[in-house]
Amino acid sequence: MKHHRLGLLALAVISALIAVPVVHSAETAAAPRGAIERAGGKRATALLDQAVAYLQKNGPEKSFAAFNETKGAFVHGAYYVFVVGPDGVMLANGGSHAEMLGKNAIDLRDAAGKPFIRDMLDQAKANPNGVIEYHWLNRASNHLEIKSSQFQKVGDYVVSVGYYTPRASVEEAHDLLDAAVGFLKKEGGNTAFTSFNNSQGRFTHNDLYVFVIGIDDGKYRASGGSPQLTGMDARGLRDAAGKPLVAEMIALAKQKGSGTVDYVWRNPATNAVEPKHSLIQRYNDVLVGVGYYTR
Repeated sequence: MKHHRLGLLALAVISALIAVPVVHSAETAAAPRGAIERAGGKRATALLDQAVAYLQKNGPEKSFAAFNETKGAFVHGAYYVFVVGPDGVMLANGGSHAEMLGKNAIDLRDAAGKPFIRDMLDQAKANPNGVIEYHWLNRASNHLEIKSSQFQKVGDYVVSVGYYTPRASVEEAHDLLDAAVGFLKKEGGNTAFTSFNNSQGRFTHNDLYVFVIGIDDGKYRASGGSPQLTGMDARGLRDAAGKPLVAEMIALAKQKGSGTVDYVWRNPATNAVEPKHSLIQRYNDVLVGVGYYTR
């Protein structure tokens, strides 16, 4: 009975980690402050907080001038502040669209035709804090990527800072899995598991991370996305759709030695529950996995 209660407790903890609703609201905006996630969202949140505090203290005229300084305190590489009024007029913009200053941007659309400024203003009417996602050109990679702009309403103004959401490919997931299995074979379990659990190490990159589960006992040996899962028996774990993902992984590892399991899981880079495809490979008495997310 004692072991049964411990097992239920472990599953409750794991379920709590993934049971995050996919909504864009005040809760979503606040999530990066306490969630496991990458530096992009944290840096955007920090800059947004800094800009809001500055605006509240110094007023619009001085603040907008500071936000517009392309080499000022409110432009950190790809991170910059932009401000729109309730009518959609661009009042400040430290990024590449500074030419829009003073112009109405309410019908500005992303690469998919989404009027994201209008959508952001509509969201801000219901919630003073939130996140808007859209497709935008990342000038660092020169590729269209998903951009998440956190915003906060201050009086009549909506202040926002955006960051690009990383999306790894299946090829990148395969490469990381091969590297992890090779490292495990070379260095042994204890060293490898410690490295896999290091969220700042070589086996965690944007939304990619390595996890290892025992085939016989179903316990996590490592999980770069949630190191606190280490030691928990996850054989009874089901995803948000009720799928017994770990049981399927173990069965696949026993029967074929490698393959792919599809399910839904929390993306540590976006803090949202998304479709995930985990590539797994058996090595001795454990399975090693790396998953990539799709929208």
